[in-house]
Amino acid sequence: MEVTLQLNCSNIDFNNVCEILKRVGMGYFDGEVHKKAFENSHSVVFAFHEEQMIGFGRAISDGAYEAAVYDIAVVPEYQGNGVGKLIMESIIQRLSHCNIILFASPGKEPFYQKLNFRKLKTGMAIFVKEEQMHSAGFTE
Repeated sequence: MEVTLQLNCSNIDFNNVCEILKRVGMGYFDGEVHKKAFENSHSVVFAFHEEQMIGFGRAISDGAYEAAVYDIAVVPEYQGNGVGKLIMESIIQRLSHCNIILFASPGKEPFYQKLNFRKLKTGMAIFVKEEQMHSAGFTE
């Protein structure tokens, strides 16, 4: 399967980004909010198969030594084919000089561990939707 990566936000349908996030069970907003988030990110990756968006991800960074990965998503019928790995490797390559953190969806930790991420012992967060994040298994 041929996958093409796009490393910018040109001609991206952010309503489609919203729909993909919804399909994979991740948090989502309307398309304009996602557009703002991706356009203000340090690194973005959109994966396409035959001109159809099948996945994406983004990272924010200070550009010096810290970065955080967000919104890694692959359409369910394309999961398990290396698309998520391609997206993550593209982000990691562009942030190789940085410490990189992320929130893994509960149960997806092994995917990130294969990419050399390690669980944090002292990670903490304040969430706008605290109860939703607790129900989803992100917090104690």
